[in-house]
Amino acid sequence: MTALTPERRPVEIVERKGIGHPDTICDALTEELSLSLSRFYLERFGFILHHNVDKALLWGGAARAAFGGGEVLEPIEIYLCGRSTREFQGVRVPVEELAVEGSRRWLRGHLRHLDAERHIRVHCLIRSSSTDLVDLFRRSQQTGVALANDTSFGTGYAPLDELETIVLGADQHLNSADVKSAHPYIGEDIKVMGLRRGRTMTLTVACAIIDRYVTDMADYAEKKMRIRTLARDAARAVSNRAVEVEVNTADGDTENSVYITVTGTSAEAGDDGQVGRGNRGNGLITPYRPMSLEALGGKNPVTHVGKLYNVMATRIAQAVVREVAGARQAYCYLMSGIGRPIDAPQAFDVQVMPEKGVTLAALKPRIAEVATDTLAGVRTLWREFIAGNVRVY
Repeated sequence: MTALTPERRPVEIVERKGIGHPDTICDALTEELSLSLSRFYLERFGFILHHNVDKALLWGGAARAAFGGGEVLEPIEIYLCGRSTREFQGVRVPVEELAVEGSRRWLRGHLRHLDAERHIRVHCLIRSSSTDLVDLFRRSQQTGVALANDTSFGTGYAPLDELETIVLGADQHLNSADVKSAHPYIGEDIKVMGLRRGRTMTLTVACAIIDRYVTDMADYAEKKMRIRTLARDAARAVSNRAVEVEVNTADGDTENSVYITVTGTSAEAGDDGQVGRGNRGNGLITPYRPMSLEALGGKNPVTHVGKLYNVMATRIAQAVVREVAGARQAYCYLMSGIGRPIDAPQAFDVQVMPEKGVTLAALKPRIAEVATDTLAGVRTLWREFIAGNVRVY
């Protein structure tokens, strides 16, 4: 591999949209619906039936935020779209109920100041699956070999570099339970944009601050400084490099021009959301790395390679770096063919940057062995999705 890795370039940009960002909410709710459907299918029929519920739109509401506490005026509207098996062997699948209750359950568990009943309306626009994809699923069940239901590709790389680690860690720290307990004014809608120029790093943090915990402009400014300190401390935990942090840089000097919210998310009034516009499967948006445009959330976990291959490509790259002595960095690219076994991709490309003094030729046999062994795990990856153990955003 001869291409420059991001940390060797003069400029690098990395982004992370937190759990309360409207785009992340869309990704999460589609995945929650897929999990609900999959678990229902398993419990009732013993296997997962065809579904792809990977389209969603969040239409932001209306709110009046104010120091000391405001109010939500119009609810957030969430539209869940896609295809699923709605009836099987005479049994009706309660798709609408699963969509609404699953969405509310996720929102209650992740956005602590959002009322999942009063502040949200969920619209389930799921129609029946197409007959050709249902037949492909049926053939998979008959043969015991999962057949790809799309021609698509997935990409992955390892390890995360310094800026990627800092950006991911900053959001995870600000959105952690401990920080929320100590600083309840920090909302869940946090976006971290990381920029490196040479050795200089800057984090621009957009953080929704919950209005009921803020008394006036001076108090707001003080809380912004605390958020800045928390983000800088998170960066210091993983890097010795000086990192500058800026918070809510669009703020003005009046109550109506600062980033306060009633619910902790800009979805209440300031922003809308859509599936696929947010984080990739590793939790980051990395324009200096290869990325697939596939949104992982909502795709069925058995045969949809747009989901499976992005997860597996990352795992393969991680395994190569971890298990192949002398492999400094790895990239993996997988491309499927619709109707082909998911463990037999059309393209399986692993690129490795070796450590200084190590030849790539010496590593190739071990790289091939590790990559092939790791790919075999794609056959049972669906079990990890059902258990909720795979991050998709």
